[in-house]
Amino acid sequence: MKTKSIISTIAMAFLMLFSINTQAQDFPKMDKSPMDAAAFPTSYKDSNKLIKIVYSRPQLKERSLDKLAPNGEVWRTGANEAAELTLYTPMMLGKTKVAAGTYTFYVIPGEKEWTAIISNDLNVWGSYFYKEGNDVARLKVPVTKGKESLEAFSIAFEEAKDGVHMHLGWDHVRVAVPFTK
Repeated sequence: MKTKSIISTIAMAFLMLFSINTQAQDFPKMDKSPMDAAAFPTSYKDSNKLIKIVYSRPQLKERSLDKLAPNGEVWRTGANEAAELTLYTPMMLGKTKVAAGTYTFYVIPGEKEWTAIISNDLNVWGSYFYKEGNDVARLKVPVTKGKESLEAFSIAFEEAKDGVHMHLGWDHVRVAVPFTK
């Protein structure tokens, strides 16, 4: 009688173990270009944000920047989905007033200047379906060179006397996009 009880208990344990494994959630591996976000103010304690961008961070991995973000072509500003820009207050990009809301942020890289583009497109993968007719604002900004090379594409915000500057950096390329109030 005792043997049947032990066998029954072991069988039940295996059955439970098997049922738990078949119901376990499979989680994807880490993305090669992980999603990130930058916002201003940068403090996570400050919930009164002016601007935020969500983007993916591609790596150079011994590739050239002009192959990953070709000059003269619309680029999604990162990897995977196009970068998503949220303005929590109306702001100016150049001479164009942009209403508070969520947009796609594209750029057109160039050797001496990049064109920053705010578009009404939303939920877009890459820049394959970019439509110039959906542009809300465009601004050409100069390219500068950084002292150190950045392996991963990066975005950071900095307060400016007239608003906030969104800094884009990858390899030695640096671009500052001014948003004014």
